[in-house]
Amino acid sequence: MSDRIHSSPAPRAGARLTITIHDIAFGGDGVARADDFVIFVPFAIVGEEVEVEIMEVQKRFARARLLRVLKESPDRVRPPCRYFGECGGCQYQHVDYPAQLRLKHKQVADLFERIGGFARALIDPVVPCSRPYGYRNRIMIRSQWDRFKQGLNIGFIRHDNRLVVDLEACEIAEPALNEQIRNVRAHPPPKGGLKVVLRVAPDGWEVPRDSFFQNNFFLLPALVDTVRDCVRHSGARHLVDAYCGVGFFGIELADLLESFVGIEIDLMALRAARRNAAGRQRTNGEFIPGDVALVLPGLLEKFSPNATAILLDPPRAGCSRANLELLRQTRLTQVIYVSCHPATLARDLNVLCGDGLYELVKVVPLDMFPQTQHIECVADLRAGSATSASRP
Repeated sequence: MSDRIHSSPAPRAGARLTITIHDIAFGGDGVARADDFVIFVPFAIVGEEVEVEIMEVQKRFARARLLRVLKESPDRVRPPCRYFGECGGCQYQHVDYPAQLRLKHKQVADLFERIGGFARALIDPVVPCSRPYGYRNRIMIRSQWDRFKQGLNIGFIRHDNRLVVDLEACEIAEPALNEQIRNVRAHPPPKGGLKVVLRVAPDGWEVPRDSFFQNNFFLLPALVDTVRDCVRHSGARHLVDAYCGVGFFGIELADLLESFVGIEIDLMALRAARRNAAGRQRTNGEFIPGDVALVLPGLLEKFSPNATAILLDPPRAGCSRANLELLRQTRLTQVIYVSCHPATLARDLNVLCGDGLYELVKVVPLDMFPQTQHIECVADLRAGSATSASRP
């Protein structure tokens, strides 16, 4: 018989409880509460009554394993992937796609409100992906020796530990990548512990094997359109494309600008950016090698702040405090910040908008990663005093 949550506000590991999910945390876990004690449950949906087993207990929260759903949400669907629930690649295959979009919008709005104090009305509806499965153009699979079966597991890391799930196909990967998975399985590496990056090259773009490019070709036009609208409405004549990679954004926006400059520390990506620009007859831009933190201060001295925008597309960790302070000092006419990590984005925007130096105009979330916890966001900031619309 299950222990009821109200009888054990701080349950022991191994205890079985019947609980009701009232929220979904950023990252995908369902959230239940007992007084101030929080229980996280993966693969559960708001409103569901579920039976769980407590797996880990900390001071203020516990993590549980879903045993069965006693009362299903109307948003629950059957996951098409047979590895879902074991593989750590997806968190939301059990959630109907329109509900995923609503969930991600709420999560982004919650983060911006809690971390940055920004009004929820500044967060646009999530732009959906026309292809919620079979969209991913780059994956990393791993090999790991399984001593129980005395053979290799080739696939992705599990959701609950660092072991590898042996899999034959990935439902969110492009079909061409599943062909590559089958080829790797047919010709396995000689030992475990190896990582293999598989990718589909974008048409018309040169991308070195280990250089960054957006992982979803199907929503890429919407991402470009979103950033173009930001630049067009600001009237900026010059663009600094920080973390420019193979030059994608600068090249795509070049026709709106008098000039653009890309900064990139990956020299192979930088050389590819120059060739990509030449191939598209973009002659009003240049690409500078180096660390953004070292290159940006001198570069910004060459541009008029009231005619210049900067596009930030940093790694998941976000921008350094030094770079943010530099942008606060220069007060460019516009900052466009592209990020796949809403929490670090909200944190960085909170710094930029402090003292009214920049105003957040809007945030456009785009579902570049359906079925997963991840969401791409484009934030549009303009120089000027903060208003009551940006800070409640």
